[in-house]
Amino acid sequence: MKKFVQIAFLLIGGALGFVFLPPLYELLHLSSNPWLDNPYVSVALGAILLFTLSFAFSDYFVRLISWMEEVLFKVPVGDLLFGTLGLIIGLIVAYFLGFAIESVQLGFVSEILPIIMSFVLGYLGFRVFFKKRDELIQLFTLRGSNTKKKLIDGVDAQEEVKGSYKLLDTSVIIDGRIADISQTGFIEGILVVPQFVLTELQHIADSSDTLKRTRGRRGLDILKKLQDERMTKVEISEEDFDDVQEVDLKLVRLAKKMSNDTQIVTNDFNLNKVCELHHVRVLNINDLANAVKPVVIPGEDMQVMVIKDGKEHNQGVAYLDDGTMIVVEGGRSYIGQAITVTVTSVLQTSAGRMIFAKPKDD
Repeated sequence: MKKFVQIAFLLIGGALGFVFLPPLYELLHLSSNPWLDNPYVSVALGAILLFTLSFAFSDYFVRLISWMEEVLFKVPVGDLLFGTLGLIIGLIVAYFLGFAIESVQLGFVSEILPIIMSFVLGYLGFRVFFKKRDELIQLFTLRGSNTKKKLIDGVDAQEEVKGSYKLLDTSVIIDGRIADISQTGFIEGILVVPQFVLTELQHIADSSDTLKRTRGRRGLDILKKLQDERMTKVEISEEDFDDVQEVDLKLVRLAKKMSNDTQIVTNDFNLNKVCELHHVRVLNINDLANAVKPVVIPGEDMQVMVIKDGKEHNQGVAYLDDGTMIVVEGGRSYIGQAITVTVTSVLQTSAGRMIFAKPKDD
């Protein structure tokens, strides 16, 4: 790269010498010298001068190019593509406006204003397309893929296929069950992982606490597993809201901004309530897990192992194989024993399911 920079200095120096040295000779009254008033000599002098300077400044240019490469390699291809497209459109608009300004003949202003407009409109085009890339992608791709043709009984019919987005929060990624559910094909649409959720997950994975670090790394492994699957498409959204600090509120705002069909996938009971208040659709993994658990009917008998005492007086606590808690009234005296209990009632919430029972002997 250093040699490339020095060769670039050599070529640029030759071009600058060819353009600027002859007027300099006339200014210094040296144009009568046949050795100096020669285009080949001007090119050679300019090239030698700038090539000599390259030995002093080439290291700085190499560092600058290396830094730019590192930055560009980290930028997602979509961001780079839309930013460049916006820059080109801004420069084209500035180019055509420059013609109108030059026709007015405002003197010095007509020469400077097009240059300023090129910088301003080019920058604005880059920023607008960079910030609105998700909406532009949705505008040009989602509408085209939302309708597909089907041949039914010899008649062409249009079937509208709605593309739905599922926003994943940190808790459901760490939980891990979303990967198994996705693998079965029950999750439709596109799974979207916002960058601020990914950042929070990375902070957890870098935590000094062993338990948090393990949970964070498990979440990153789950995301890798989701990306490797072919059942569900996973996208990373760069959209962020700098005026909001809480990740839950950012998720809600992003869901509102994307589309009405966007759903937040979580197992956080509090986020579930916040989504309901904001009228945002939510899919709670715990609700799904509770829905597929075996149905327990009051009056049914079951065999359980009482393992500890409950919060209330004389209560015992047992668990089913799927983790469902069973509160046994009067079961404290049976701790450590396998007994038959009769179900009295079942409490079902988004946080889980709790079964109340009493020993059958009673």
